[in-house]
Amino acid sequence: MDYLDRQNISWIATGKGQIDLRQAMDILATEFGIRRLAIVGSGKINGGFLNAGLVDEISVLIGPGIDGRIGQSSLFDGRPGNRQPVALQLKGVKSYEDGAVWLRYLVK
Repeated sequence: MDYLDRQNISWIATGKGQIDLRQAMDILATEFGIRRLAIVGSGKINGGFLNAGLVDEISVLIGPGIDGRIGQSSLFDGRPGNRQPVALQLKGVKSYEDGAVWLRYLVK
């Protein structure tokens, strides 16, 4: 953090034992005026934001290929087993000449 301060790079720290994503988003809004951001992460970070109720839209680009390798995370990982699935509402679909499809959903 000292290095970031010397470089005049802003940083925030929230939570004890784990990151408090809701508090982090509140700080970004009040201190930096950020009202909307994209979470482009792995299944764990995506799942963390989803669990915290901080996701209002999901954008998925499906390419014309299959991976399926062992150890690859899913779009959303780490949700507790007792949580209900998150309902989505289709917002848009766009297809591309190479066979890719872009799906956009609103979180209900």
